[in-house]
Amino acid sequence: MDLPFDGGISRFYNDSAPDAVRTAIADAKKGEILNPDYPYDKQMKRAAYEAEIAALQIELVRLQAWARDTGERIVVVFEGCDAAGKGGTISRLREHLNPRHARVVALSKPSDVEAGQWYFQRYIDHMPSAGEIVLFDRSWYNRGVVEHVFGFCSPEAREKWFGQVNTFEKMLVDEGIKVFKTWLNVGQATQLKRFLDRESDLLKQWKLSWIDDEGLNRWDAYSDAIKETLDSTHTDVARWIVVRSDDKCRARLNTIRSILSRTDYAGRDDARLGAIDPKVAGTHG
Repeated sequence: MDLPFDGGISRFYNDSAPDAVRTAIADAKKGEILNPDYPYDKQMKRAAYEAEIAALQIELVRLQAWARDTGERIVVVFEGCDAAGKGGTISRLREHLNPRHARVVALSKPSDVEAGQWYFQRYIDHMPSAGEIVLFDRSWYNRGVVEHVFGFCSPEAREKWFGQVNTFEKMLVDEGIKVFKTWLNVGQATQLKRFLDRESDLLKQWKLSWIDDEGLNRWDAYSDAIKETLDSTHTDVARWIVVRSDDKCRARLNTIRSILSRTDYAGRDDARLGAIDPKVAGTHG
């Protein structure tokens, strides 16, 4: 059977991927971490993960109940490298929440009308009302990284965005909206391995696009754009939490903890919540 995806990831792996990346993928055994800079050699045991995620999901339900009772509005921005695990983390966070009051916003390419609007305008339309939690699966930070790397915006438009984004987020916070920003990072070998796994899985090929294919050739440009964006937009008002996601289980747990631990919601059980692993997640800079 011919696969819907055109095989661009495999071609990159065979022709262009750095030797060290190919060697890491080829030599890895089940459960091993590919990134040599990651603080753990092995992925987290599944049983331990299941117990911890269940406890955190109870706390998330408490958080949502508190938001509903108090009228709090919560925005969580998920950004990061392609294949860093944003979708899976969002799914586990939202899994047991009431979907009427917790929604995911994953916007597609702007329409012609949206392209003619103020850049932040279409995101404002999705901000939460009283008692709501909104999870942005990518956000206004597209301009800082993806649009820049692929030339979808002019340098002038990006500089204008840099001049407005911190003020925009301060307006949200001043309005009373709680804003949490999470950036998931992943090593180059781990990213490529996940792309290859998607390419060979008919149920996951929808996650791949030509941008993923071409983006493999632009690792350094992505890295530079990410650093510039994080450095410029990490503020006291809206801080970045950076999560190392070569191990998806540890990334999910620490992402959720970083949100819960910074919210003084009713009934918070700190023993159940547990502590953020500073080797995996921490404030940018």
